[in-house]
Amino acid sequence: MPVDPNSLATWANAITVGRLLLSPIMFLLIPADSAGSWVALGFWVLLSFSDGVDGWLARRHGTTNSGAFLDPLADKVLILGAMFTLVGRGMFGVVPVVIIAAREFAISIYRSIAGTRGVSVPATQLAKAKTLVQQLAVGFALLPLTAIDAAWVWQALLWAAVALSLISGWQYLVRARQRAAPVEVGDAL
Repeated sequence: MPVDPNSLATWANAITVGRLLLSPIMFLLIPADSAGSWVALGFWVLLSFSDGVDGWLARRHGTTNSGAFLDPLADKVLILGAMFTLVGRGMFGVVPVVIIAAREFAISIYRSIAGTRGVSVPATQLAKAKTLVQQLAVGFALLPLTAIDAAWVWQALLWAAVALSLISGWQYLVRARQRAAPVEVGDAL
């Protein structure tokens, strides 16, 4: 049975809110040294996997307005929080994380403005790939086997996430300009 788009109490929203509430615990689990942690990695995988589960539930039972707001918020809190924690622990460089954060905030502002005008801005496939690469970068930085001895793996993923952030951000900008372009009389025919 489809849910009312104005519903708050849905299984998908419950998982999303759970991810938001558990994010600070995730940040505390990230070790102070750069040796990685199986516990932090396990928790990270669980929280990252739950993003797919809430999306699957929402598609199966129907999306809600609150879920459309909460899910991207939970993604940003979890990913950016973990990345900035890794910056604080001396693993991630500040420059790539600031670039990623700036893109996330810019697109969030754009989505909010578009939403006030009744325009939906769904995530593109490239943006979904960007999120996955961000999750993998954090995951491999937490994995004890790659945290120190194969740091190039998560560093390459982090810079790939930067590239995907910039390219997908550009993609949103181009689409926004196309939506705002005036329609010529000949174009309407």
